[in-house]
Amino acid sequence: MMRLLWLVRWLALAALLQLPPLPAEDAADATTHPVSWRERYTLGPGDVIDIRFYGRGELERTGVRIAPDGTLSYLQVNSLDVHDMTIDELRATIEQALAQYYRNPRIIITPGELKSKRYVILGKVVDKGVFTLERPITLLEAIARSRGIETGLFEQSTVEIADMDRSFIVRQGKRLDVDFAKLYYEGDLSQNVYIEPQDYIYFASNLSNEYFVLGEVAQPGAQGFSNRASIISAVTRREGFTVGSWKKRVLVVRGSLSDPELHVVDVEAILAGRIPDFPLQPGDIVYVNARPWYRAEQILDSAVQSFLKSATSTWVNQNVPDAIQDSWLKRTGWRETNP
Repeated sequence: MMRLLWLVRWLALAALLQLPPLPAEDAADATTHPVSWRERYTLGPGDVIDIRFYGRGELERTGVRIAPDGTLSYLQVNSLDVHDMTIDELRATIEQALAQYYRNPRIIITPGELKSKRYVILGKVVDKGVFTLERPITLLEAIARSRGIETGLFEQSTVEIADMDRSFIVRQGKRLDVDFAKLYYEGDLSQNVYIEPQDYIYFASNLSNEYFVLGEVAQPGAQGFSNRASIISAVTRREGFTVGSWKKRVLVVRGSLSDPELHVVDVEAILAGRIPDFPLQPGDIVYVNARPWYRAEQILDSAVQSFLKSATSTWVNQNVPDAIQDSWLKRTGWRETNP
């Protein structure tokens, strides 16, 4: 634990002072995942480059910004689509295009600002929003870059208010198998993954007193917890089951997303009075499927995926004004991944 606290403090200091990378032995411990976007950095909208024409100083252009549609123009090369091009590929393409206007053109391209690679971090961190990836960073570095986890007062003591068991990273529409609690509380650096472009990081609140009713119910979403909350009352408060929902087996996911406790509840038997109602706890995920299933693992991914979308939607509804929610979600990339 002391080593983890030291690492977080070191990362925060490094971000402020732009210190050199961690020693090789510590860096090797941090993660073993490859950083593919840095091994082959491709240009995109927002990146800025400098272009030099060897031997022709008057043709030099600095601060050339790639347009929002992913194109750039230089000399006789107009509206060149540079999506997914590396700097070397762009240089070769421009040289080939200019060869019909200049004899043996030699182009030198150097990066100015790298802003096309972004990730999103929301929830219980101090600084929330969209951040650019100018260099490889890990999850702990992303937390430090956001100035750490939010704190609050509990019984006259200052405590961090993020629920690490319910926090997650979404990559390409899927939750990464990262255990935030092991990383943050146990110092398990195998969970300290590198951040990739378009990653969505969410830190849940441990102060929210709610559960989620998802899947085949009339109004799926978060529900404020009340005394004696149960499966039947939860579904009733979400306006009941949809036509065709499978009530024989309803899944309740409890506890950590990385190591959940699974309960299978026969709602038909409850409604028939054969078994008692199933009591819920704050944070529970109640998932109703449309088709029959027989093992909880068959639909666990669907239940968790529904929770990720619902948790994100709930946070945005509570923290982003209605007038800009859609444009904000679209800009972060979450809307396209999770329509």
